[in-house]
Amino acid sequence: MAKVFLICGKICSGKSTYGEKLRKERNAVLLSIDEITLSLFGQHCGEKHDDYVERTENYLFEKSLEILEIGVNVVLDWGFWTKEERKYAKTFYESRNIECEFHYIDISDEVWSLRLAKRNVEVLKNEVSAYYVDENLARKFNDIFEAPKKDEIDLWITS
Repeated sequence: MAKVFLICGKICSGKSTYGEKLRKERNAVLLSIDEITLSLFGQHCGEKHDDYVERTENYLFEKSLEILEIGVNVVLDWGFWTKEERKYAKTFYESRNIECEFHYIDISDEVWSLRLAKRNVEVLKNEVSAYYVDENLARKFNDIFEAPKKDEIDLWITS
């Protein structure tokens, strides 16, 4: 039976790198919100960003069911920043008798700041396809993020 792996963590915590590793190890399809939204809408979608993200999440939840149905594992790389999002995802899959596993990338504030700065430089140089995160956006994301409790997570990764 195919399984879904849900990667939880702050923006720029290493989720995409970890997701790619997991994709290879588990012979899975990687579904990424950022990959789709950046490809379709670019860096600057302004006030519509949250709407685009929500629509993309809904699409990927449904698409993941098709992939799982044919026996292929799925890795969801989109953060699951709030307890409500994690609960919804778990219920979505478990109500369909699909095994799911949450992996959390735990990162210190110091390492997070360094990674954000490094990635922003890479974004400005067009070396990576990722969102540029200024101080205001970093603060907003940090305020939104609800660190999970141990009982919500199947694999806790300290980075």
